[in-house]
Amino acid sequence: MAPNASSVPDDAVPVTAIAMKLLDIRLKQSGAIIESAIGEFSASGRQELALLRGGGTLELFRIDEGQTKLVSRLETRSVLRSLATVRLTGDKRDVLAVGADGGAISIIDFEDGKAKVIHCMTFGKTGCRRGTPGQYMASDPKGRAVMISSVEKRKLVYVLNRDATGKPTIASPLEAHRTRTLTFATVGLDNGYDNPIFATLELQYPDTEDSVRESIDEVEKQLAYYELDLGLNHVSRRWARAVHRSACCMEALPGGADGPSGVLVGGEDWIEYLHESIAATNSDTTDSQKTSNRIICTFPRRSLHPKEKGILITKITIHRQKKSKFFALAQNELGDVYKVDVRLDPSDKTKVVGLTVALLDVLPLANSLNVSKLGLLFVAAEFGDHHLYQFQRIDLPDAPTCTSEQSKEAYLQSNATSEVAFYNTANASGIACTFSPTILKNLRKIYTMDSAAPTTGIMVGELAGNEVSPQIYTLHGKGPLSSVRIMRHGAAVTELAVSDLPGVPGGIFTIADNSEGSEEKDAKSDRFIVVSFADATLVLSVGETVEEVGKESGFEITSPTLACNALGNDGGMVQVHPSGVRHIRQGKAKQWNCAGLKRIEYASANETQVLIALAGGQVIYFELNPETGSLTEVCTRDMGADVCCLDVGTLPPGKNRSLFAAVGCRDQTVRIVSLDPNGKLNQRSSTALDSRPHSVALQIMTVAQSDGTDGRNDTILTIGLDDGSSLRADVDAVTGSIGTSPTRRFLGARPVSVSRVRLESSSSTLLLSSRPWISRLDSTSGKHIMAPLSYVPLDHGCSFNSDVVQDGIVATAGKTLRILSVDTAGMDGGEDEAFNINKVDLRYTPRQMTLLATGTSAADRKVVLVAVESDYNEYGFEEKEQMGFDFTGEGKEAKKAGGDGMDMDMDVDSDEEQDTKKDNDEEENEEDDDKEARETPIRGPYPKDPGCWGSCIRLLDPTNNCKSLECIELNRNEAALCCASVRFHSRGGEPLLAVGTVTGMTMHPLQQKESHVALYRVLNGERLQLVHKTKVDDGPVLSIAHFQGRLLVGIGKTLRLYEMGKRQLLRKCELRGFPTMIKSLQTAGDRAFCGDMLQSVQIVRYDTTANRLVLVANDPTPRPITAQELLDWNTIAVGDKFGNISILRLPRGAESATAVDLTGQRALWESSRDDHTPKLEVLCHYHVGEVVTNMTRASLVAGGAESLIYVTVTGRIGALIPFTSRDDVEFYTELEDHLRAEALRPTGRDPQSYRSYYAPVKHVVDGDLCSAFNLLSFTQQNKIAEKLDRSIGEIMKKLEDTRNALL
Repeated sequence: MAPNASSVPDDAVPVTAIAMKLLDIRLKQSGAIIESAIGEFSASGRQELALLRGGGTLELFRIDEGQTKLVSRLETRSVLRSLATVRLTGDKRDVLAVGADGGAISIIDFEDGKAKVIHCMTFGKTGCRRGTPGQYMASDPKGRAVMISSVEKRKLVYVLNRDATGKPTIASPLEAHRTRTLTFATVGLDNGYDNPIFATLELQYPDTEDSVRESIDEVEKQLAYYELDLGLNHVSRRWARAVHRSACCMEALPGGADGPSGVLVGGEDWIEYLHESIAATNSDTTDSQKTSNRIICTFPRRSLHPKEKGILITKITIHRQKKSKFFALAQNELGDVYKVDVRLDPSDKTKVVGLTVALLDVLPLANSLNVSKLGLLFVAAEFGDHHLYQFQRIDLPDAPTCTSEQSKEAYLQSNATSEVAFYNTANASGIACTFSPTILKNLRKIYTMDSAAPTTGIMVGELAGNEVSPQIYTLHGKGPLSSVRIMRHGAAVTELAVSDLPGVPGGIFTIADNSEGSEEKDAKSDRFIVVSFADATLVLSVGETVEEVGKESGFEITSPTLACNALGNDGGMVQVHPSGVRHIRQGKAKQWNCAGLKRIEYASANETQVLIALAGGQVIYFELNPETGSLTEVCTRDMGADVCCLDVGTLPPGKNRSLFAAVGCRDQTVRIVSLDPNGKLNQRSSTALDSRPHSVALQIMTVAQSDGTDGRNDTILTIGLDDGSSLRADVDAVTGSIGTSPTRRFLGARPVSVSRVRLESSSSTLLLSSRPWISRLDSTSGKHIMAPLSYVPLDHGCSFNSDVVQDGIVATAGKTLRILSVDTAGMDGGEDEAFNINKVDLRYTPRQMTLLATGTSAADRKVVLVAVESDYNEYGFEEKEQMGFDFTGEGKEAKKAGGDGMDMDMDVDSDEEQDTKKDNDEEENEEDDDKEARETPIRGPYPKDPGCWGSCIRLLDPTNNCKSLECIELNRNEAALCCASVRFHSRGGEPLLAVGTVTGMTMHPLQQKESHVALYRVLNGERLQLVHKTKVDDGPVLSIAHFQGRLLVGIGKTLRLYEMGKRQLLRKCELRGFPTMIKSLQTAGDRAFCGDMLQSVQIVRYDTTANRLVLVANDPTPRPITAQELLDWNTIAVGDKFGNISILRLPRGAESATAVDLTGQRALWESSRDDHTPKLEVLCHYHVGEVVTNMTRASLVAGGAESLIYVTVTGRIGALIPFTSRDDVEFYTELEDHLRAEALRPTGRDPQSYRSYYAPVKHVVDGDLCSAFNLLSFTQQNKIAEKLDRSIGEIMKKLEDTRNALL
């Protein structure tokens, strides 16, 4: 055999006979904000926020009434890097300059809230390269030029102008390159109307080819000015000054007639004002002549912070006030925010004489700080939720304060010979005053924008025990911002009232107040709630309280009610019961009785019309006479089949009659009949169904027009079927014909009941099955949104309005009456699904979670959730308490004396007692609201020495909304990094918790003092008991898994199998020599799938006969694995740190090729060769664009098909759905191909090249790109539809049905 020949048999050659095809769908938008800017983008005078989201999304939010509202969202399908606000000359609005990885600069306009790309000029290669501009963006305050910079060397300046027609133009770029130069920050200097100047923080490293090599510590970091000469059309380096070596951020001060110009530079322990007008200090002076011209100031430090540890300023922003006033806000790496006052010379407003730095408050660490003209501060947090704050006060007389004069005086009195040597951490600690962080004192939190970044873990399952659909459990956050999130698909529901009923109702209705004067209100309040039972009717009067009324209401209360409604505008009402139709008017009742023994089975009514169905299929139509005010019979029609449901519809705007009615028959048809008095209930159209209709509803919904004119009214037919499905179709408003492409969705196991409700003053539909659902039409996009309600199953429901409850729902569940309010957050018409989220706060950053079943019998079986948490550079909980750290920041002021019990013995009038109790409740609610508005996360003290960890193991109860049952704090500097549930067969299969820990681990270099595997037993499902702890060698324990009744542990480069002993774990066998470290571990049968930190997946098999672990196959492509999920026996999905998801499969016959040779005839060198090991084949490859941190294979609907659910570091939740038919594959593949050419490219990035960032995309369709079909113009949509040989409606329906099948 030749030396290079392979001994792999022919059947081990990878084959792709069965190809896997996947569709990527986004379930939840990325919450992380890379950078934000504030300006007036859509219209003059509107304060709006432009956000660069992770995953390539550009969003525009309007600040309105103390909260943010989404105005526009633009998918760029690229990596967004920077942005700058530009107000072009002569314009009253701002535009955005965006830098991305497309190798182009984009100018984007949001006029009237619609994104429009004005310019997209290419300048270089694609990708985030250190030499490709796009990392930094700065604009001239007068809107004349923009500078876009790279990390190294390259800087380009674009001149902006207008042509003769007033259209914005952009000139060719002007180069301002400087070789071997690293850039740290760029800003546009306010220079009035002189030539534009851009300031940069840069460092020029020495040339390695020079004969005299300069030490890297001797290289100066400089602040440099680059001037754009508009006359010569040239950029030159105008001025430079050395700055503090740790300087990393800066912001330009107002200039020209508004201020002194120059920049504030932030670094470690110091904030400095620099400008070319400040003379440099002479370094050759003696001690007696020592002077200082630098305007530099330290800032207050935390009292528990080590003096030898520096504190870095990470962000500075400037807010301009009226009358040329301004102030700066600076934040350090601990979250402390300072107000920086720049003091000017009274005689010369362009000269700065000093700085004053005062503590404002402690806020979450921010990527951007934006101050609006309305006195609001938006904090785009680095991790966790983003917040909007309101300034309570801006003058801080009592706050800890430092001044530049203190720093200057300390320098002059010191023995330091140079300012560079003096301005260090040790001297800053001696000069600065100290403080203890507290709750917010000068700011008040008024709005929170949800963000799940970073999300580190996901688990899907029905763990609550009493719900239909599974919940999504995610780990997210960092440090004090960490939490476990329980996400339920659907809108949140607020339960306003619950009352018991005397029996199980058969229906519920509300009657609006149609008396004189009620029309003046925007929304009519309801006058009665009518509850129908099997043999009676309960009428409840709605006022300040809900009270029962009897016969005085005029209703027939001894019979069930089939339908009722307010009639006319004179306070009249109509009630339909099995024996007849009752018209109640001015306290008198008139009744139309059924002829003979016939009975009314179904009925429907609106303000002027009544439609009833008798047994046998006879339908009778009544109409209100506008002249006499009486209800008269108009016509009768035999439908030819028994009627099982009907609906008379709602009145069109400006009309007094519904034109059509919907009638569902037992022959599995729904018919549209005309209600024209001369039409005699003629049938206009019909549709055949697969199941019998259970309920129908005709509703008019309004869609806003793009040109701002009055909205278009669409007539929507909603059908609830007996098989638990719902059907939605459009009805032509003129002819009454039903659309040919209805949308169907499975809702639950019970027949679907449909009723009309209102949400946010717009028409919506309530659908009740084994789970309640809401369907509404987004007035802006015209898209139908359907989401379940996170609530118990309801039997009947309808709309409810009162002076207290607006756009509510009154419903019945069993023998209870409930009044509900639906939160429509998340149902805004975007591509994201609505999720109802509950949070459980954690102590440290969550690392991993696992499920643990307790109890030996089915009766006492209980499932608990275990999460391990740990933080680097953090003290433990007990150590913080000993140091006197205040976790809440409330201090002693929060401790208030309790109430005086003597008051309870006093004789007080009952009315006064109730008023006092009510006032006390209101005061408590106000105190709770104020406390919540002033809460802020506070990071613990920073340790002096490296290797400090804070860690704990938390036990959660998923059946009780993940209530924390127990939290065990680990030993000092011990960190839990992984956990798993394990059952040792040798110990009777008792479920135990295995936790991998390290002690004293440092990151640079990566090393640890000790590593352990600890076993815990769960007692009574409520607390943990330590069984024993085993010390292990060879590296940190990063992964643990249960394996054939034993414990498989990844320890550094070693995979080791343990059996349980009495005092410690017993080593059975091991496999050494993995490339780097085993990051993740999963098992199936006798196989273990090991994810290496740098070298992808290794598949290992355990040979029981030889008691050894054998390498079966590996991946030839180096992938730094961050997450993995086993799909089947031979297939695994992996995610890497570059944002790729790959599906890998074991080739056919690979296991037989690596079978253990028991005869000893095979040469050892032959089996150890690398080319002998079979290689995994790649079935699918896809670039998500964000680091995938975890993934799981699960179904989001009970009984639904499984999909691959993944989460990313920026908080995105996505799903990869496998295609089940060749038709779907062909449809989506062709649609994606067409959209690659037709879809907008805001940053110049090609969609296919973006999804093929590191390797060509393979067998995965971009669902986000396919969803862009809905945003195209009608001409583009029609062009694509013709190529696909489908209608536009069919394509939209297909896209919606695919998403509905997942949820």
